[in-house]
Amino acid sequence: MKSTVGIAILLAALQLSWCQRIKSLTACLSGQSLRVDCRYERKTENPVNYEFRLSKDASDGLIVASNMNVANAAYKSRTEITTDNNLVCLYLHGFTNNDEGIYVCKLKITNDYGMQARNVSVLKDRLQKCAGMSLLIQNTSWLLVLLLSLPLLQAVDFMSL
Repeated sequence: MKSTVGIAILLAALQLSWCQRIKSLTACLSGQSLRVDCRYERKTENPVNYEFRLSKDASDGLIVASNMNVANAAYKSRTEITTDNNLVCLYLHGFTNNDEGIYVCKLKITNDYGMQARNVSVLKDRLQKCAGMSLLIQNTSWLLVLLLSLPLLQAVDFMSL
């Protein structure tokens, strides 16, 4: 009996160490659109399957966008999905107070052990505006920014060496 429990614990630990976890789920306003960023840890090049759900109560919620299941008709025409190496991003255009609730991101990587899920509460009056892309947002050091700028500064003759 002890060996069965030990094997079960070992298998659970291996599953957790191998599966590709969702690192963060954030929401912000981009103009009149809601943007929900689902960032995950990518350990393989296997395709990712995603599903975004909206829950307004204790129910399972409505599918807003998915490549695994059919999205709810009310949301299908208003959504746009972009994917990157470790990011699945949902844009819900024409975001209103009726679209408030708990957004759930579910990811399933092909040949991975299980589906990962994370949720974020979205209230329109509490959402921050989405930041633009910048070197500073990407945690780039000031020294690297300066070094990358030197050829540009030399080209416009701000600096003489």
